[in-house]
Amino acid sequence: VQLQASGGGLVQAGGSLRLSCAASGRIFSTYVMGWFRQAPGKEREFVAGIRWGGGVARYTDSVKGRFTISRDNAKNTVYLQMNSLKPEDTAVYYCAADPYPSRWNIEAEYDYWGQGTQVTVSS
Repeated sequence: VQLQASGGGLVQAGGSLRLSCAASGRIFSTYVMGWFRQAPGKEREFVAGIRWGGGVARYTDSVKGRFTISRDNAKNTVYLQMNSLKPEDTAVYYCAADPYPSRWNIEAEYDYWGQGTQVTVSS
């Protein structure tokens, strides 16, 4: 599985961005597709995840109500819609995938990673 992330950019606080993660290869229903982010000087953290089959989604508390993760099975693509962006959302965002992660919020649980896409939110 190869992942290609895109959609980052510079946006003012309160604005919106949509990130995309296109997957090549076969994605089975057990797969979890996740978004992580890493701000300068900080560790990479879980943002959101979605199970390919069924669409169950989970979010870290700081983005609940602002971010929405979704997937398009036909396009093998996962999206992260980010609304009401804050300067503290500034980070490099990574998409990740794993067929059987036991803990969605743990970086080491994911076998496949895309390259990062920079999101910068100005105040």
